[in-house]
Amino acid sequence: MAQWTSAVGPAQLARQLTAQQTRPAGPGTRKPAAYRALADGIRLLVLEGRVPVAARLPAERELALALSVSRTTVAAAYEALRAEGFLESRRGAGSWTTVPAGNPLPARGLEPLPPESLGSMIDLGCAALPAPEPWLSRGFQGALEELPPYAHTHGDYPAGLPALRRTLADRYTARGIPTMPEQIMVTTGAMGAIDAICHLFAGRGERIAVESPSYANILQLMREAGARLVPVAMADGLTGWDLPRWRQVLRDAAPRLAYVVADFHNPTGALADEDQRRALVDAARSAGTVLVVDETMSELRLDDGVEMPRPVCAFDPAGSTVLTVGSASKAFWAGMRIGWVRAAPDVIRSLVAARAYADLGTPVLEQLAVNWLMGGEGWEEAVALRRAQARENRDALVAAVRRELPGWEFEVPRGGLTLWVRTGGLSGSRLAEAGERVGVRVPSGPRFGVDGAFEGYVRLPFTVGGAVADEAAARLAAAARMVRAGAAGGPVAEEPRTFVA
Repeated sequence: MAQWTSAVGPAQLARQLTAQQTRPAGPGTRKPAAYRALADGIRLLVLEGRVPVAARLPAERELALALSVSRTTVAAAYEALRAEGFLESRRGAGSWTTVPAGNPLPARGLEPLPPESLGSMIDLGCAALPAPEPWLSRGFQGALEELPPYAHTHGDYPAGLPALRRTLADRYTARGIPTMPEQIMVTTGAMGAIDAICHLFAGRGERIAVESPSYANILQLMREAGARLVPVAMADGLTGWDLPRWRQVLRDAAPRLAYVVADFHNPTGALADEDQRRALVDAARSAGTVLVVDETMSELRLDDGVEMPRPVCAFDPAGSTVLTVGSASKAFWAGMRIGWVRAAPDVIRSLVAARAYADLGTPVLEQLAVNWLMGGEGWEEAVALRRAQARENRDALVAAVRRELPGWEFEVPRGGLTLWVRTGGLSGSRLAEAGERVGVRVPSGPRFGVDGAFEGYVRLPFTVGGAVADEAAARLAAAARMVRAGAAGGPVAEEPRTFVA
């Protein structure tokens, strides 16, 4: 009986491995033997979760042909991986990926570190900030006061609490988008919203067009739903979407869905202007593509003078093309797992009906807390605190990275929570591995792409400031030195320094 549960094709694995080598590390780097480089590349893909554990690898001859190397090189690499505990093989069943005993299973998304790990590790993996107090506590106090009538019911509200649906609809109307409560479904976070949309609109094998790069957790959600992802490159810098490329992909690939982040894009921080929004909606409508717009960053304008464009759904008055997803997680707190979908009433009814076979509904107390906050001044004051904290962290992190890593390149976004950084020719995957060894956790660029793209990038969120930002940049510089020396996979070159607040 085979021990593998999925398979990686030779062409796919070759693309991912080749991408790791597209940006040379520069002079002074030790060049490993070909088999060792191949084994290290596969090991990195497993450690980052981009090749799943228990995935069958191509046969030696197939991978050798795809990589244009000798079969002996592949055989030696597989043997090295077996010796290190990253591969198992059996005659007749092939070879499949594993992790050595005692190692944690690699995550395929950007899950936060457990709190007990934060003393020795600076976490730049999760773009989330602590709760804006006292508003979190006040919101739940207000919710508890309003809870008794709901406690006398069954507590299941598949479309969301009527009061919160009405509040969310009123907020869209105040933004110039007339909205009825029947156009809102409350979900368990934005991930829950997009998961429901994918299951309703895009069955296994359906094409979904995505920005390239895009949010790693959403990409993985879509992969695991069986979607075929079609990447569309972003425009240069922070200028938003490349509309000619979008028109071509929508016309030629005819994707069932397209997923975009118009407001302070994750990870680049780009802000699409009104002309781009109008043009993309028109192109999606012409192609018969449903446009899923992620607004989770829309309230995180960090600089004065930034004029926010109208929401993308403003250019779809009939509501037949655009599905809008929002959330309290980025603007307020990630622990407040409240999201929502705005769509045409018939789409909402279909999403609600399908939800009966998933999670039935979103917790009542959290919905009451969000409704209490949005119904008064609490939400706006909490978001103002969040903006101030993110702005301060952004400026501190930018200054620290420029000082410690002057060869790294980036543009400073005017909103959002993330900095998209070109790493001066270093492999983002190897930087991520070396970072773990010196006490800083950073996600590599390929997590935000399709099939190994963006190897020369990392994403840095605005989650640390002050002395912690300085220390994070210093540890990243230490990781970069390890990668340049070719030591990321060898003995620890520097012990991590524990930050004491």
